[in-house]
Amino acid sequence: MNTADLGLPVAVPSTALFTDQYELTMVQAALRAGTADRRSVFEVFTRRLPEGRRYGVVAGVGRVLDAVENFRFDEGVLGFLREHGTVDGPTLDWLAGFRFRGDIWGFPEGEVYFPGSPIMRVEGSFAEGVLLETVILSILNHDSAVAAAASRMAVAAGGRPLIEMGARRTHELAAVAASRAAYVGGFSSTSDLAAGFRYNIPTVGTSAHSFTLLHDNERDAFAAQVASLGSDTTLLVDTYDVTQAVRTAVEVAGTELGAVRIDSGDLLLLAHRVRQQLDDLGATKTRIVVTSDLDEYAIASLAASPVDAYGVGTQLVTGSGHPTCSMVYKLVARADSADPAAPLHPVAKKSMGGKSSVGGSKWVARRLDADGIAEAEVIGTGPVPPELADHLLAVPLVRDGEVIAREPLDAVRDRHIQARAKLPMSAMQLSRGDATLPTEYV
Repeated sequence: MNTADLGLPVAVPSTALFTDQYELTMVQAALRAGTADRRSVFEVFTRRLPEGRRYGVVAGVGRVLDAVENFRFDEGVLGFLREHGTVDGPTLDWLAGFRFRGDIWGFPEGEVYFPGSPIMRVEGSFAEGVLLETVILSILNHDSAVAAAASRMAVAAGGRPLIEMGARRTHELAAVAASRAAYVGGFSSTSDLAAGFRYNIPTVGTSAHSFTLLHDNERDAFAAQVASLGSDTTLLVDTYDVTQAVRTAVEVAGTELGAVRIDSGDLLLLAHRVRQQLDDLGATKTRIVVTSDLDEYAIASLAASPVDAYGVGTQLVTGSGHPTCSMVYKLVARADSADPAAPLHPVAKKSMGGKSSVGGSKWVARRLDADGIAEAEVIGTGPVPPELADHLLAVPLVRDGEVIAREPLDAVRDRHIQARAKLPMSAMQLSRGDATLPTEYV
């Protein structure tokens, strides 16, 4: 089980180099200028959702908390920076004692978000906040993209189980993060053992085509698998002829055969044919699992078929065409000193080309209609209207440098199901369209 989920320390290496060099050179320049300690507020948000998406999914918050906690410049990291002349001596001395001691607020993991939503707010000195920019964005952009794709696939699956099986289609470390994000978005299991070990996600898997090809014939392969794993196993039936393979599978495993998997061909046609054949053979409880380059549209097209579960790989771990959420991390307010009582001044980027930002530390609330369905994302910098006070979305995640909001992954997964259920029905459409909720600034 994930030790973070139990509130225990996570034994992982330093995350301090998961950053861009200019974060450190900005700290060096700010230290020299005497501005590094100015109290500052940074916010994470996206200006727009990926094209065609109706909502986003916040994923990776737990991993962000781990990364912040382990953002330490140990001797190995300092030696690397010293050897390469990345920053000067005084800056190295400052980094040696670095611990994030500020506050972080954010959307609880699994919540949905919309354009402009400040899904995470980092408060501390300028130097503290700017150092965390890249690692926070890299985690949230990747995990939220995968979770959004997973959520759409879960909607398309209509309650049928989804298996994450994309480890071989991405970087080995990204595969573990993608499996976690997919679980947040609604997948029920993974083929990746590292993800199962790290995050206690249920793992599944039986055999590939190579196992069938290893044996002299399909019957011998099925017999070997059933002898090892039992009759409740899943037999892969499309290495040669599907009809013959299904017949052989039931002869070998009996009518209590757990499942058959189809990995190629016309899945809609084959699923109907295989279901009829299994029923005719008396294997009425044998499930049908389909794989083969599925995405949310392919899953939706199989909604009327007798498919019991889907295995998804490439399209899931690459965000189904949108591998990033284009989240940004912007300084939105700063004081003239480190004094906690010093007033914060709103600051904002005013460049052209749609890349401007809104200054000021913000609150965000979701306004609901009379039926409890979301109707708008409301963002403001002043007092919170009384009618929205109970609908604020951000929660404290880190206080005075201490993580205070770790939670089990199953709780995150349940939260997403509940958050999605409060969206208008239009959010469930797979057709291209604008964000389901408008963003209102007050």
